[in-house]
Order: sequence, then structure tokens, then C-alpha cells
Amino acid sequence: MAKATIKEKIEASIEEKLKALYVVQLIDSKVDRIRTVRGELPLEVQDLEDLVAGLQTRLVNYTEEVDELEKQISDKKNAIKDHQNNIKKYEAQQNKVRNNREYDAITKEIEFQNLEIQLCEKRIKEFKAIIAGKKDFLDNAENELNDKKKDLKIKKDELDEIISETQKEEEELLSKSQKQFKLIETRLQKAYSRIRSNSHNGLAVVPVERNACGGCFNKIPPQRQLDINMHKKIIVCEHCGRILVAGNIISDENRNKILND
Repeated sequence: MAKATIKEKIEASIEEKLKALYVVQLIDSKVDRIRTVRGELPLEVQDLEDLVAGLQTRLVNYTEEVDELEKQISDKKNAIKDHQNNIKKYEAQQNKVRNNREYDAITKEIEFQNLEIQLCEKRIKEFKAIIAGKKDFLDNAENELNDKKKDLKIKKDELDEIISETQKEEEELLSKSQKQFKLIETRLQKAYSRIRSNSHNGLAVVPVERNACGGCFNKIPPQRQLDINMHKKIIVCEHCGRILVAGNIISDENRNKILND
């Protein structure tokens, strides 16, 4: 008699675990449907945020490069002034030379200073050409950045509106799911999470419907259906690996109460 009572308790315990698992699945599936309403918006917002951040970084980098080039232009202009001053100094010295050797040496210095001026002017032209190209990019990037910021605001406002409409319901459902999840032993929790994560539709626990698995729709043998209906052990679909429960393990009334209360 005692053994029968223990067996009944174990069977009742398994049935309760199956019910808890199925309740968790029902709640999680509703949460999935709520999140589906958001569609691709979260990804679109993330993509736009990344794009805006990337454009801002490139703008900063290009601006710093333009500033550095303008500094180099300024340095070259100052160098030209120095070379021009040197030329004036050497020309003044030419008038005081005492022989041809000194005159030739000063002439070479003047030629060198003129070459340095030409090199500086060449570099200035190159720097200005690079700056012009970068400023074209900066103008286009600024316009693109402003457009993307506008798009981002629209998408974020749209997403925030959807979230605000569903956030409270989602939080309540997640709280229910967590409470039910705690009623399940760790081994089954891990199994549920693993199966759910590997399932394209998030279904880890499915009822038997029309003699078939509610997940992959493969037929289930009559003897196996009988075992499932008895709720005495955890049975998984031999085709998809989902946990199977009887279609009537939770009444429609209780199902509605779980999801809507």
C-alpha cells in the first residue's frame, strides 16, 4: 500500500512538471508573438545607430586630418617667409663679396632657398588638393549623417511606441514564466532551454494534435500516445526531440486564464 502511494506521488509529480513545462511554453510563446510585432525594427535601429556612430567617427577623423593639413600649410607658408628672408640676406651679402668664390657660394645659397620655396609651394598645392577632397567627403558625410539621424529618430520613436504598448504585458508574462520555471527541476529547465533555443519557432513543449507531434507534425504511434496521455513520464518526439504532452493536459479555460489574467 505504501509503495502504491509513493508511485502515485511520483506520477503526480511528473504530471505537475509536464503541466508547469507546458505553461512556461504557452507564456513564452505569447512573449514571442509580442516581440514579433516589433519585427525587424530593433535590428534596423541597431544598424542605424552603428551607421551613425561610424559616420561620426569618420567625420571626426577627417576633420582632424584637415586640421593637420591646414597646420602643415601654415608651417610651409612660414617656411617660405623664412626662405625669402634668407634670400634678401644673401642678396645683401652679394653686394659685399670680395671675390668670385664668395659670390658663387652665396649664389648657390640663393638658388637653394628658391628651390626650398618651390618645394614648399608644391607641398601647399598638394595639401590643398587633399583638403578639397576631404572637404567634399565631409560635406557629403554631414548630409548623410543628418539624414541617418532623422531616420534613426523615426525608427526609435516607432520602436519606443510599440515597446510602450506591450512592455507591461511582456513583463507580467515573463514574471509568470519565471515563477513556473522555478517549479521545474534543473535538468528539465536545461532541456527546455536547449530544445527551445534549437527550435526555429521557439517550441520546446508541444501537445499531441490529430495523432501527430504539434511541433514537426509527424505521426505518433498509438501506444506512445497512450503513454503521453497517462502523464507518467517525460516523452520526447523521436523525430524533432520536442517534449510531448497530451492535448488536454491543460483545459482551454485554464489556458486562457494563464495567458490573460
